[in-house]
Amino acid sequence: MILKNLFAVGAFTTLMFAASAFVQKEKIRETHPGFSSENNGFAVLELFTSEGCSSCPPADELMGQIEKQYRNRPVYILSYHVDYWNRMGWKDRFSSAENSQRQQWYTRLLQSQTYTPQLVVNGREEFVGSERNSIENALQNVLFDTKNSSIDLSAKISQTTVTVNYKTAATDSQNKLLVSLVEKKSSTQVKGGENEGHRLQHWQIVHQQNSISLKDASEGMTIFKLPDHFSPENWEVIGFIQNLKTGRISGAAKTAVQ
Repeated sequence: MILKNLFAVGAFTTLMFAASAFVQKEKIRETHPGFSSENNGFAVLELFTSEGCSSCPPADELMGQIEKQYRNRPVYILSYHVDYWNRMGWKDRFSSAENSQRQQWYTRLLQSQTYTPQLVVNGREEFVGSERNSIENALQNVLFDTKNSSIDLSAKISQTTVTVNYKTAATDSQNKLLVSLVEKKSSTQVKGGENEGHRLQHWQIVHQQNSISLKDASEGMTIFKLPDHFSPENWEVIGFIQNLKTGRISGAAKTAVQ
């Protein structure tokens, strides 16, 4: 089931939520001047989106705004382009069946619907990916969670691969380290489907994701195929630790590709 149309809300309610979010945000900044310090928590924002969905461009744009706003804070954005919209008149070049499968896993875990744009925060809660107030409130909550498992990452390129070395102290047998090769920004001129005629901007696009068991070893390496027309400055690697039973993400980190 794909959710495309949102229920309308009253103007008064919208203004009240916006004012509340603003006041709370300013209060947090005043009382927690070390907001971006290493002792704070983190936020992993996973957006499920598609170039074929007319409701998705606002969510994609919002991810770009959040990436800029929280650039110096531990906020990690991953945009997964799903493939089930491809039969609706436009094939999303960033889409994959694996991305759709990950969303369906969350659907079962969080007992939610499968729709676009859908955003999942730290594997714990989901909501419509264009709801700025919901995202701001979620960020305010998770960025002060101090239970953060550390991850050390480094990434090196060769002629054909990107090799990522990782190390973490997480040892729970239910945990996996998910490492993603992410393109920071790209755009597409859409020639069919619901967004026909529009040039869409995308941020933090997941191209490849490797899942690594931490049961037997907490350090090692994982390898990605080097994408076509690869330019290191426009790519990064994001890794996070997730409990496969609960979905909870307990740590995240990123590194540049060199």
